[in-house]
Amino acid sequence: MMMMQEQGELCFPLLANTSCRRTQRDPSTVALSSILLSAISLITVTLNLLVIISISHFKQLHTPTNLLLLSLATSDFLVGFLFLFQIFLLDGCWFFGDLICIVYYVLDYVITSASIGSMVLISVDRYIAICDSLHYPIKVTLIRVQICLFLCWSASIIFHCLCFLDSLKQPDRSNTCVGECVIVVTYAVGITDLFFSFIGPIAVIVILYVKVFAVAVSQVRAMRSRVGIVRLRGKTIMSSELKAARTLGVVVVVFIVCIMPYFCIAISGQDVMLNASSSAFIICLFYFNSCLNPLIYAIFYPWFRKSMKLIVTLQILKSDSSQMNIM
Repeated sequence: MMMMQEQGELCFPLLANTSCRRTQRDPSTVALSSILLSAISLITVTLNLLVIISISHFKQLHTPTNLLLLSLATSDFLVGFLFLFQIFLLDGCWFFGDLICIVYYVLDYVITSASIGSMVLISVDRYIAICDSLHYPIKVTLIRVQICLFLCWSASIIFHCLCFLDSLKQPDRSNTCVGECVIVVTYAVGITDLFFSFIGPIAVIVILYVKVFAVAVSQVRAMRSRVGIVRLRGKTIMSSELKAARTLGVVVVVFIVCIMPYFCIAISGQDVMLNASSSAFIICLFYFNSCLNPLIYAIFYPWFRKSMKLIVTLQILKSDSSQMNIM
């Protein structure tokens, strides 16, 4: 009897021979962790919902750049809901079935990949706006951005469904007992995902932003030389575009820092088994980034602060609220 208590209670008492056992943890620690995870999830969902409502509702915000931010906010919003599942994994028991377990992990991969894809598109948008500003209105249109985002999300879904096709067909193939939620990431899948979702996109982001900020440095130097506007290759670069590049640059850097731990594990060159305990810090760090993005918008974007005020005070319920000037 003492041995049973030391090992922990069964997740499913009626399945004594096949059930996993609960992880023994201090009740106060579990309660504190549950409150913390719930708070982060609620904040993440609420803040990103404000971003989604703001960009979707106000006509003045219907720009290609903001459409990319909308895609990023949507992925962050979904992350907030996924974060809730971490609460149920605190004691090591999964109660939603093997199929939902695999779907949970696949969605995690899909959202991560789609977020990185959105970051790449944001970098391309800023590169064209800064380095080819004359042709920006022609090259970057709402329709083209919508097509790019559709392809980005579709490619992410198809790619990761193919990577984990065997697990989707046989959800319990990696579980050793009932109530366990485990997915095995093989070396081949890990390396493929590493190049598809990290090395390739991050390389593009870094190269583009190096060029963008090289132009920014040129403008600063010219302004110090008492030249109000910098002209490069016959194109005029406005300070508002550089401010947007700076803000989105902060978003990109914070995102890279938060997703780096997982891909460092993938680079280790061995099969990695991700479960509730081994991936807790990695998942929480990635999820916390989704909470940070709206805070960055609030710091750097006056329109977001103004739209938040209009939403919270329910002024958006007015018939002509979508036409309000919030810039």
